[in-house]
Amino acid sequence: MTYDTIFARSFSRYDQKKLGYGAFLGCLLIALSFCIVFKPYLGSLPVLNMRMPVDIGLKMLRITNSYSFEKLRGDDIRSSMATIVNETSSSEIEMVESDTTGTKETISNGNAIGSSTTTVINNKNITQKKEMKTLCHVEERTEFCEMYGDIRVDGKTSTVFMAADTMLESGPWVIRPYSRRGDDQAFKRVTKWFIKSVVDAYETPTQCDQRHNVPAIIFSTAGYAGNNFHDYTDIVLPLYLTSRQFDGEVKFLITDKKPWWIKKFRNILQKLSRYELVDIDKEVNVHCFTSVTVGLKRYPQELKIDSSKSPYSMKDFRKFLRSAYSLKKENAINMRDNGGKERPRLFILSRKNTRAFTNTNAIVGMATRLGFEVVVTEVDSHVAKVAEMVNSCDVMMGVHGAGLTNMIFLPENAILIQVIPIGGFEWLAKTDFGEPSKEMNLRYIGYQIKTEESTLIQQYPPDHEVLNDPYAIQRRGWHEFKSIYLQKQNVNLDVDRFRITLLRALDLLHQ
Repeated sequence: MTYDTIFARSFSRYDQKKLGYGAFLGCLLIALSFCIVFKPYLGSLPVLNMRMPVDIGLKMLRITNSYSFEKLRGDDIRSSMATIVNETSSSEIEMVESDTTGTKETISNGNAIGSSTTTVINNKNITQKKEMKTLCHVEERTEFCEMYGDIRVDGKTSTVFMAADTMLESGPWVIRPYSRRGDDQAFKRVTKWFIKSVVDAYETPTQCDQRHNVPAIIFSTAGYAGNNFHDYTDIVLPLYLTSRQFDGEVKFLITDKKPWWIKKFRNILQKLSRYELVDIDKEVNVHCFTSVTVGLKRYPQELKIDSSKSPYSMKDFRKFLRSAYSLKKENAINMRDNGGKERPRLFILSRKNTRAFTNTNAIVGMATRLGFEVVVTEVDSHVAKVAEMVNSCDVMMGVHGAGLTNMIFLPENAILIQVIPIGGFEWLAKTDFGEPSKEMNLRYIGYQIKTEESTLIQQYPPDHEVLNDPYAIQRRGWHEFKSIYLQKQNVNLDVDRFRITLLRALDLLHQ
């Protein structure tokens, strides 16, 4: 029996008609009530159009979603921000809210990008003010994060908190703020810093003890600090690249702080920042900033600035150093214009313990006879004194080692002579000093000694592999190579053979 038959037998035709009208009115009342209650939520919704290209070689994706709510005409505006880190080339992609007729997309490799957003409300474009931005770069020799927004630095836990309304959490970002990425030996000494994007207030330090109105940079003075070469290529030059844009209006928060290192480079630090240094590891207060960079920028090559990718160059850096140490000599002597009125100055870099010249007096005598005014000095940690001495000379010579890094103080068009010991140093000599010197507008001469000029011939028999096959020693590892060729070897220059090198330097000074 059907439902219609049962319904017809239970009610008269008149009663059925009344029930139908009542049901219709009831449905109408329910529909009107629904419209009244939910009317504020039935307005036009913003259209979110997010396009993200596939980047070949992407190995790591880090996304931080931040939402800020602003009341406009009864509608909520939502903005989202994404940071993408490419482990091989460092890419950041900005996601933008837009209408269906125009999608904004900004892609940058290794450069900071804007994070303004555009959305559609009632068919009108409204630009929302940037709330926060985090850009983390992973590059061949360094990694660093640039943050903008409500940032709190807690030195007790080595943590930087990035406040956000909400986020897509993938764990804290960990950085060792020393720019020699990939060198485990150096990183053993460097403190880990954690970067956390937080939602709830209880996850952040409970109070902001000190507020600052200038940006901050967090970097370490550990790693290989104390080695003059690494001081400059791993810390000083990267710090210049990272902080110079602020023209002194930046605070340095130093982790693994070494007082002797600060003393050594005080002139440079004071030239880059007008503010007192902060030993952040010892701070009990929570410091708050609107802009913080954790780690330092640098290029893969040693002592190098790629001027095609940076607003600065090695010429700018050397000019900065001349200003920091009040160095007077900008250009090396030109013998052609000099007319013999002034002798060119030759700086011989002396060493005491290893890779030292054993016949310095003979070298000085020969150079003097050629017409040089000779200065022999062993460099130390008094950078101002060393800088003044080196800057006063036109030619600098020394055995391969960290002391040659002081070539950065030579005047323009000066000459660097690197004496290269035996042991297969050619690649190291070229990488550390040969190529960088050219970027500094210096003239470079490499002098490769013969086996007879090495004191290793006094320690090993003529047929020993140390003298005949240094690459076999290299294959056994850096420590064995270092213990022999760097720590046991001195140089007894063949003065007559080396004379040709100094004559070439004189010729260059006439050009």
